[in-house]
Amino acid sequence: MNDTIRLLGGGLIAAGAVAAGAVAGAIAERAVMSRGARPAEPEEFAMGTVRGEVRTLTTADGTELHVEIDEAEADPLVTVIFAHGYSLNLDSWHFQRLALRGRARLVFYDQRSHGRSSRAEFDSHHVDQLGADLYEVIEEVAPDGPLMLIGHSMGGMTIMALADQHPELFGDRIYGVALFATTPGGLTNVNLGLPSAVGRVFQAVAPVAAQSLARRKDVVERGRRGTSDLSLMMTRLYSFGSRASDQAGAFVAEMISGTPIDVLAEFLPALNDHDKRAVLPVLQKTEVLVVVGDSDRLTPVEHSAEIVRAVPGAEFVVIKDAGHMVNIEHHEQVDALLIELLERVQRDVAHHVGAA
Repeated sequence: MNDTIRLLGGGLIAAGAVAAGAVAGAIAERAVMSRGARPAEPEEFAMGTVRGEVRTLTTADGTELHVEIDEAEADPLVTVIFAHGYSLNLDSWHFQRLALRGRARLVFYDQRSHGRSSRAEFDSHHVDQLGADLYEVIEEVAPDGPLMLIGHSMGGMTIMALADQHPELFGDRIYGVALFATTPGGLTNVNLGLPSAVGRVFQAVAPVAAQSLARRKDVVERGRRGTSDLSLMMTRLYSFGSRASDQAGAFVAEMISGTPIDVLAEFLPALNDHDKRAVLPVLQKTEVLVVVGDSDRLTPVEHSAEIVRAVPGAEFVVIKDAGHMVNIEHHEQVDALLIELLERVQRDVAHHVGAA
C-alpha cells in the first residue's frame, strides 16, 4: 500500500496537476529515457538564487504573502507584477527577472500556501481568492502608476480573476498583460498527453485520488522524498517539450516537491472549476501577449488560442519544442517577447502621459 501511495504522490507533484498512476509513470519513463538532457547553460547553476527587497503582505484573511521587489535604478514608468503557477513559487521567473531587471520596477510574490507564503485556510484555495490576493498586492506595493501583469499557468488564471473582479483597472492602470501556458477554462477536457480514453478516466479520478493522498500526507511526503527518480521523470515529461538540462529539470522538481501534497490536492478542484471565458474581452483594453509551447500537455495550444480568439489583436506565439514550463525551457525567446511587450507598454504610457 505504501508503495502505491508513493507512486501516486510522486506522480501528482511531478505532473503538477493530477494524481498520476502507473500508466503515466510508465509513459514518462519511456519518454524521458529515450532522450538525453541537453548540457546546462552557465547561468542555470544560479537558478532560484536571485533575491530582492523582501516584504510580507498580510491579506484580509490573515494569510502572509511573501513579496520581493526589484527597484529600477531610474524612475520607472511601469511596475511589472509576476504571478507564478500551481505548485511553483516566484523563483520560477528566474530568467525573466534577470532579463527585465533595470528596465522597470519588478514585483514578485508567492501565491498563498506556496513558496515562502504562509499556509492559508482550505476554503480559500480557489482562483477567485488568488485574484483578490493580486489586487491586495497591487494596493500594497503599487498603489498608483501604470502596471503590467505577467502570469504563468495558475498565475494567468489569477489575472483573469482580477479582470473579473476589477475590470476598471484594465486600460486605466493596467497597460499590458502577458499570459503563459494558461487556460480560460476547460481543464477537465485535457487528456494530459495520454490516449483520450485514459486521459478522461485520469481526469475523473484525479481529484478523488488527490484527496485520498492528502489525508495520508505524512506517508506521501516521505514517499516523495523516496521517489525522486520517478518525480524527476514525470516533471520532465509534463514540464518540457525538448531535451531540457538536468539543472532545469531538478529546479522545477524542487519547486514542486516544496509544495505540500495537501495544498496540491486542495487547489486541484479549483483549477478544474476555473472558467473566466466571459471576462476575456476586458483584456482588450491592454497590450496582450499570449505564449504557449507546442508540446504543452497540461494547458495545450488550443486553450491559448481560445484566449486570443476572445481578445482580437493579442500577440499569439506558439514556441516550438516547448512544454508547460516554456519560460524556463526557452527563456531566451520568452525574455525577448517580454522585453518587446514592456517597450510597447512603456510607449503607450509615455503617449498617455504626454497627451494628458
